[in-house]
Amino acid sequence: MKRLILLSISACLLTSCGIYNSYSRPEIETDNLYRDVEARDSVSIGSLSWRALFTDRYLQELIEQGLLKNTNLRIVHLKVQEAEAVLMNARLSYLPAVSLSPEGAVSRYNGNTTKTYTLGATASWEVDIFGKVTNAKQEAKAALEGSRAYEQAVQTQLVATIANSYYTLLMLDGQLQINMQTRDSWQQSVRTLEALKRSGKTTEAAVLQAKANLMSLEASVLSIRKTISETENSLSTLLNTVPQAIGRGTLAGQQFPEDLSTGIPLQLLSNRPDVRQAEFNLAQSFYATQSARSAFYPSITLSGTAGWTNNGGGVILNPGKMLLNAVGSLTQPLFNKGANIANLKVKKAQQEEATLLFNQAVLDAGKEVNDALTQWQTAQQRLEIGTQQVGTLQEVVRQTELLMQHSSTTYLEVLTAQQSLLNAELVQMQDRFDKIQGVINLYHALGGGL
Repeated sequence: MKRLILLSISACLLTSCGIYNSYSRPEIETDNLYRDVEARDSVSIGSLSWRALFTDRYLQELIEQGLLKNTNLRIVHLKVQEAEAVLMNARLSYLPAVSLSPEGAVSRYNGNTTKTYTLGATASWEVDIFGKVTNAKQEAKAALEGSRAYEQAVQTQLVATIANSYYTLLMLDGQLQINMQTRDSWQQSVRTLEALKRSGKTTEAAVLQAKANLMSLEASVLSIRKTISETENSLSTLLNTVPQAIGRGTLAGQQFPEDLSTGIPLQLLSNRPDVRQAEFNLAQSFYATQSARSAFYPSITLSGTAGWTNNGGGVILNPGKMLLNAVGSLTQPLFNKGANIANLKVKKAQQEEATLLFNQAVLDAGKEVNDALTQWQTAQQRLEIGTQQVGTLQEVVRQTELLMQHSSTTYLEVLTAQQSLLNAELVQMQDRFDKIQGVINLYHALGGGL
């Protein structure tokens, strides 16, 4: 028995735990991952806490409530706990299995009664020469880290979704205010046209057309109110609460950094939870392949029994004596109907799949960063143009209304100017929202600090 133990230890030392190898990240190309952005080491917006980025107190309260009560996030927390339990089980596999095995028997032969008993404990330990247990532990560890990365991905997505819904409400509030202010203005136009009609300076058709436009605007107000209610209901569901009104600020009162820094591509790899999850999945596949390969090698198990018995070799011993038993076994797979070969091929293919998915995750991350930057920059430029356009159209409306009252200018020109101004103001509100949405998308694309 001592020789078997020494032989096992010597083999482990000579083979450095057999076929076990540590995972290393594959080489991936990250040059020019950010389009038209200088790759420089900087503080990335993705490293900022959401509290530092989203400073609106109403929004902060909503995010805190979502992180605490969101159903999907709570399910992910449970998944992490499951992965932690699996890893704990894999770590305990290094220890021997110990169990109590007391036995008792009563027999009667030819009028004689015999009572025997054994009070013993058994233990068995698999010597991890070829890395079978180690690979299983590392695979479970990679699975746990992948679960944690997925948990952060869900958290980041939740924060971004809550922020996006909140700012959607602010945009709708702004559009509602614009429509209501325009409605007041158009109501005044209707009263002006009615006065001009009584003085013979305009026609009944012009008055009716103005009233029809006013009714169309009132219908738009109702539609916006409906959308606001639906958005509040969706956000309440996201927060795992009953549908209710959402307290909020104004879109014009939001403040964000003017210079959005992205950081270098390597920082993206460390920040993006989905990229980390893809890499942990790759590591998990790597160790699964190692485990499949170790199935071709022998397994050595040491076991033994120790206890107290009064039954020794069929001779009744009373009182009892000590019982000691030690066994060493070696199992070498020879023929398993091709199961080990097939399993190794499957694991190799899955590892290749995980490698491709990891590379694709990096490319997808770069695409999302580029898209978010483009959205933010484009919205900023559109806002500058839109501000000038709104100012110009406001002057056009003022002048056409004066001309209608004091010249032969028809209401059609006034209507065209008013409609153009309304559309420009609504587009300007949408551009403000797009700029904020670009910040949210960039926060999410860069991994989103928590």
